[in-house]
Amino acid sequence: MPDLLLELFSEEIPARMQRKAADDLRKLVTDALVDAGLTYEGARQYWTPRRLTLDLRGLTARSADIREERKGPRTDAPRRAVAGFLRGAGLDSVDQAEVRSDSKKGDFYVAVIEKPGREAQDIIAEVMPGIIQNFPWPKSMRWGAKSAEAGSLKWVRPLQSILCTFGPETEEPVVIPFETGGVASGNITHGHRFHAPEPIIVRRFDDYVAALEKAKVVLDAERRKEIIKADANNLAFAKGLGLVEDDALLEEVANLVEWPVALMGEFDADFLEIPPEVIRLTIKENQKCFVLRKDADTLSNNFLMVANIEASDGGMEIAKGNAKVVNARLGDAKFFWETDLHTIKTEGFEPWLEKLNQVTFHAKLGTQGERVQRIITLAEELAPVVGADPAKARRAAQIAKADLNSAMVYEFPELQGTMGRRYAEYVNEDTSVALACEEHWKPQGPSDDVPTDPVCVAVALAEKLDTLVGFWAIDEKPTGSKDPYALRRAALGVIRLVLENSLMLGMLGRGVSPDLLSFFHDRLKVYLRDSGARHDLIDAVITPQSDDLLTITRRIEALGSFLDTEDGANLLAGTKRAANILAAEEKKETKISDEVLESLLEDEAEKTLFAAVNQAGNEALQAVEKQDYSSAMAALAKLRRPVDAFFEDVMVNVEDEKVRANRLALMRRIRDATGAVADFSKIAG
Repeated sequence: MPDLLLELFSEEIPARMQRKAADDLRKLVTDALVDAGLTYEGARQYWTPRRLTLDLRGLTARSADIREERKGPRTDAPRRAVAGFLRGAGLDSVDQAEVRSDSKKGDFYVAVIEKPGREAQDIIAEVMPGIIQNFPWPKSMRWGAKSAEAGSLKWVRPLQSILCTFGPETEEPVVIPFETGGVASGNITHGHRFHAPEPIIVRRFDDYVAALEKAKVVLDAERRKEIIKADANNLAFAKGLGLVEDDALLEEVANLVEWPVALMGEFDADFLEIPPEVIRLTIKENQKCFVLRKDADTLSNNFLMVANIEASDGGMEIAKGNAKVVNARLGDAKFFWETDLHTIKTEGFEPWLEKLNQVTFHAKLGTQGERVQRIITLAEELAPVVGADPAKARRAAQIAKADLNSAMVYEFPELQGTMGRRYAEYVNEDTSVALACEEHWKPQGPSDDVPTDPVCVAVALAEKLDTLVGFWAIDEKPTGSKDPYALRRAALGVIRLVLENSLMLGMLGRGVSPDLLSFFHDRLKVYLRDSGARHDLIDAVITPQSDDLLTITRRIEALGSFLDTEDGANLLAGTKRAANILAAEEKKETKISDEVLESLLEDEAEKTLFAAVNQAGNEALQAVEKQDYSSAMAALAKLRRPVDAFFEDVMVNVEDEKVRANRLALMRRIRDATGAVADFSKIAG
């Protein structure tokens, strides 16, 4: 089967767009070909700053012939109905349709539509111009003389060439001819802008990769990342230093170069007085460089950059130029740092706290200062629940947002919290209070660490609950995929804080409405399913009134363990049988006694069950009240044999109305006893 090689070559594509653009190209091309009746064995996309590449293997050479029969109206149907059928089938007259007979419906028209298969080359040439013309770039531009014409090509950067070759490994591949925006397809690519700008003639993917490598272009972004990481570590090791790894920066840098060359630079050692977080962010954001460390806690004044060229001087001038810019940016950072330290040394946090009263949090929720007062109140209230000192929780909540008005955070918003801790430590705030300034934002995502210090937990919970309660109060809730205030993230943060710190925290007493509680339930279900919990057990335990997230989780865990036992599986079967019988009779409005009367118990098995269900129900209820769910399950396990014996020996729907009503009441008693733990009717099995 033939293979397809496609390359779209342009000026530099922004690093943040490359990976998605390559994914989009693969999907758009493969979807179009499959829709046209072709199949393929595999497709892989590649990208560099100047090209998007698709390697598509095992493409069928021709689409299959299609024969379709489309049934039409009766031959004596109104003229309008017949005309509509002909138009839909693509026929010019009824003479082109067949007439068939049905013993019941009489004669009717049938259109036999035959579509011969098409060559893959023709299909590719037909679909590619539209894919390129309508490519989903977040931002695009027009260029050149044709840019003023209506419908002229828009691309992220000027598109310079299109490579499109097609053919099996055993034959010479051909160029699939098409044109879009004045750019015609061919078999030409280009190497590195400076090292090898000459045109390169390409046949198929393997020689394409080899030719690019020879022309100083590493096509595979993952391989560029490996080269950068290995070379950076080797340079650091040779200097007795360690690389401070940064996966996001590595991804970005790999998308800025086609031929990565790692170089080491050096900045003024005096700047090491600045907090290491500031140094890292300054060097990363301004120069896309990596920092190095002397040990786990100490940065070096060396840094690593990645050039896109093998300079004749070994990169000395490149390193010198980068160092000049890094020193300038660190000089700015040092000024912000010293300005902030002077403020808190002479005036404390008060100037920054006062400014919070002048910053609007939300038009309907007041200023940041008003929000801080709400967080203070809630943090004090939560402190005893989480084991924190209320006074420390109050102080932490009071100053946690202060750094938003610092010079450093104004310049680098990413450092909010981090700088708050640094400034709190500088004025000798309590250790937990200072840590809470940093950690009250956490967790900000599923992979973020969860605070464990009680003061941090109190303030982090207060901050997120205030956000959720506030936006629910003004009816600004997430809708579909839109969540502008990150309320789903806030709810997940509360859930993780509660569960990972084993906190018994009733939500309804914290200003959480039933509607907001339902939102928590939805997020908890997602969290638990992602953690491996069965969806049916989650549904069996959660009720609209369930407001303690830890209790819900522990019930689900205990229920899952119980149902994995033989007693649990058998009790589930018996309980569901009882529930089904009861539901069927309730639907028929059969009379059911309000309570079980011992005087009407005739069979030994139902007497035994009655005694067992009373005892197990009471024990399970008492265990649930103590949050001892393992004991609750152990109590229910005692019902397994009495329930089995009952259904083996006793008929529920007997003719005697009083006995039947009493036995149905016993079924309800089983449902109520197990319902103290979960709704067994919602459990699969």
